[in-house]
Amino acid sequence: MRRVSTLFVLSVIAAPVAAQLPQGAAASTAAKITEWTVPWEKSRPRDPYLDPTTGQVWFVGQVGNYVARLDPASGQFVRFEIDAGTNPHNLIVDKTGHVWYAGNRNGMIGKMDPSGKIVARYPMPDPAVRDPHTLVFDAAQEHIWFTAQGAGYVGRLTMKTGKIDLVKVPGANTRPYGIVLDSKGTPWVNLFGTNTIVSIDPTTLALKHWTLADEKTRNRRIAVTPDDQIWYVDYTRGYLGHLDPRTGKVEEFAAPGGQTSFPYAMGSDHHGRVWFVETGSKPNKLVGFDPRTKQYVSNTPVGETGGLTVRHMVWDPKANAFWFGTDANTIGRGVVPPPSLVP
Repeated sequence: MRRVSTLFVLSVIAAPVAAQLPQGAAASTAAKITEWTVPWEKSRPRDPYLDPTTGQVWFVGQVGNYVARLDPASGQFVRFEIDAGTNPHNLIVDKTGHVWYAGNRNGMIGKMDPSGKIVARYPMPDPAVRDPHTLVFDAAQEHIWFTAQGAGYVGRLTMKTGKIDLVKVPGANTRPYGIVLDSKGTPWVNLFGTNTIVSIDPTTLALKHWTLADEKTRNRRIAVTPDDQIWYVDYTRGYLGHLDPRTGKVEEFAAPGGQTSFPYAMGSDHHGRVWFVETGSKPNKLVGFDPRTKQYVSNTPVGETGGLTVRHMVWDPKANAFWFGTDANTIGRGVVPPPSLVP
């Protein structure tokens, strides 16, 4: 049954929350954290994505079962109801302003127009693939690649036709989780249930497995730097890891917060630095790492509102910032220091 989206508009102006620096940290190395409190309590707002044309920030309410947008300039939130039982996990916004969201509990990918109307639903062709997880565009925005963690699949949706191709990851409890594409269009995927990363040939859909250094590693999120180097966070051991696709060599760097830091959300900036969030502390910590010096360059608490469990973040090159959601019911922006300010 087709369901028409319901629109809620709330004007909520959030005062910027200034993050406190760790003792002994230089002011120049701190990220500037601002958080906007989402007006729908305990709805797990997550995975915000900036529409570069309008400046609006879209996000999902995984528990609240909605898609919403935030106007950072005014603090106004707009909410769109979606099908009951969708439990959206992630969204991305294409160059026409359409929002694509992952139905994590109803086995579909939805497409919403900029006004909030659902214009298409793309069910998985195999009912076993019940949990689309994280979505990412290819460079031309012809395809959406996605993971399905519980089902153990990686998928590709052709945006023009709605055709979905599915690739089963061999093995038990592989848990495909985070996904990124390098400059050649090759998808790279964390297998969170193992100590393995896979890459996918975008033409043949053939998988290549890359085994990480420690069999106890559970890599949860993944990032690619402008030089096509692959980085990951080891959630269970508290490490930042580097995989060189040219050689297969793996390097590891202990997270500042140690074994119980539980690094989770991550990404890279256009300067080639790697950023991740330590979720083992309250508030969480946004940590920056420079691959050139192999040194951590920033460590900033995620606001005073709680900053609980930042699960995913997306880079905004215009603002030199990452956007993220928190389990403390906020949407956050972390403006990172430019390299010239980092010793």
